[in-house]
Amino acid sequence: MRTFIISRTDAIGDVVLTLPMAGVLKELYPGSRVLFLGRSYTEEVVKASEHIDGFLNWDEGKSLEATNADTIIHVFPNKRVAALAKKAHIKERIGTTNRIFHWSTCNRLVKLSRRHSPLHEAQLNLRLLRPLGAKAQYSLEEIGGYYGLTRLAPPPAEIAAQIDPHRFNLVLHPKSRGSAREWGLDNFRELIRLLPQDHFKIFISGTAAEGELVRSLFGEFPFLTDLTGRLTLGQLISFLSRVDGLVAASTGPLHLAAAVGINAMGIYPPIRPMHPGRWAPIGPKAKVFVKEGECEDCRKSENCHCIREIRAGMLKDYLLFLTSK
Repeated sequence: MRTFIISRTDAIGDVVLTLPMAGVLKELYPGSRVLFLGRSYTEEVVKASEHIDGFLNWDEGKSLEATNADTIIHVFPNKRVAALAKKAHIKERIGTTNRIFHWSTCNRLVKLSRRHSPLHEAQLNLRLLRPLGAKAQYSLEEIGGYYGLTRLAPPPAEIAAQIDPHRFNLVLHPKSRGSAREWGLDNFRELIRLLPQDHFKIFISGTAAEGELVRSLFGEFPFLTDLTGRLTLGQLISFLSRVDGLVAASTGPLHLAAAVGINAMGIYPPIRPMHPGRWAPIGPKAKVFVKEGECEDCRKSENCHCIREIRAGMLKDYLLFLTSK
């Protein structure tokens, strides 16, 4: 039995788009054991996938020797992880040619440049499995079938009970913790105004700190349901699997919503490499909204006018279309 380690010690959205690698490995090597090396805050996401057999918490300094792994795939380059994998005598160590330290710590190098590639992040991740027999390229539709997010703990009963079976249950996730360009509270406020209450039950999600930043919404729209700070990440995944849709910028919750198969509506700037060609949510009901053409004006500015110019009416029309089906 082969044991693989997938190493990705960065953010939630990045980890979600890495999970299909585990599904592909299980397909290529039936009966194999797949471990995931990640950060504490992504643990619940990783453990929700049926393709993952164990989580190695990088924040706790887990030993790689004890895993008895024979292969490690460095998806997110980390110099210290690479050195420890070599020290642990992991037989096959796969990394990209773009990191100088991989030349001395890895013995299987894949030529891979992410910055200027036309491929999606998830497709680029899977390129690292080429030395293990994976295809040269997987379509986004194929990748959407490899998440395996089936290990879902139920959300708190009092929150699950607020899902309305007679309306379209929509989650709005206005903030991004600085991980993406944001659409702006004014646009979310306008969308809330435009959506008829008899058709939509609206929830606002985010961390407790983000809840303080969007507090004005709850005073202005008392019919909103406040989920900020009330759900663990695992509970959020389960809750998303039970509702109808989510609107967000390019954040972890957007990718989770797409992965569990609901209407995941992402709002993006047309700026490389932040554009949807690289970071779009992958799922059967994923949809992106992005300004046409290219925009370089606000590459270095967090106050991004090219994403804020996407009109709330466009999302309203799309949501009404969904409810009319």
